[in-house]
Amino acid sequence: MEKENHHRGNLLLRNLGPLILVIAGNMIYALAVKLFLMPAGLVTGGTTGIALAINYAVGIPLSGFVLVFNVIMLLIGLFLLGKQFAATTVISTFAYPAALELFDRLFGNLVLTNDLLLCTLFSGLGIGLALGVVIRAGASTGGMDIPPLALNRCFKIPVSVSMYVFDFCILLAQAVYNPPEKVLYGILLVLTYTVVLDKLMLMGTTRTEVKVISDKAEEIRGAILEKMDRGVTMLAGETGYLKQDTQMIFSVISNRELPRVQKLIREIDPESFMVVSRVSEVRGRGFSMSKKYR
Repeated sequence: MEKENHHRGNLLLRNLGPLILVIAGNMIYALAVKLFLMPAGLVTGGTTGIALAINYAVGIPLSGFVLVFNVIMLLIGLFLLGKQFAATTVISTFAYPAALELFDRLFGNLVLTNDLLLCTLFSGLGIGLALGVVIRAGASTGGMDIPPLALNRCFKIPVSVSMYVFDFCILLAQAVYNPPEKVLYGILLVLTYTVVLDKLMLMGTTRTEVKVISDKAEEIRGAILEKMDRGVTMLAGETGYLKQDTQMIFSVISNRELPRVQKLIREIDPESFMVVSRVSEVRGRGFSMSKKYR
């Protein structure tokens, strides 16, 4: 009975964790929009960009339009992309407009800064962080994420192509009533949150790959195994000029361990040939799984 309750508790935590992250991500998104993007009158893409254009044209509140638009997109996603996709999108559909309305009532007309560059950078940082949190939790932000996926499913149009086209059209719609300077800041905003999102998606997963060719391969292998406690793979090879048999040592280490590994290898064989590369993700024993010793 105790074991069953413990299992249920773990299951609840596993399901509750991503839910909290998705809500937190949408709240960060709404906070960035309310405190930096809206006061500066910046242009942006996605659902928020459409809402800003509609708000300017007919005065519909941002949160109300986003809610209606997200629900419509959710229904389209449910019909065209299936229940599983809709399940990962439903939280963002309601969490983002609700957070927008909450912060609108909480902060009113608060303006933290009138500096356009600061507003652009902090909007980009906030939106990029928010998107990264939601995506890493295994969910979707909904809204304008759905049409590109639906077009890809129905007409095989690449998602990236349709996303760029939609964002360009949304930016163009806002450019009609904004000065060129604001449009340029809007482009900087999109670039900022794209870079932040890319960095966040790789955070904690990048590692360093080391390949070493040496006459003292066995000594280096033993040193990495014993002193660094890292796995090693020995690859058979042949030199290109003399066509002699040789061995290559292959190992993946954490980024911080690189200086120690380099020093270790140079102490054993200063003439060794070493190639160091950055890899974006590593899975397996010692990284995504615990080590197993024999």
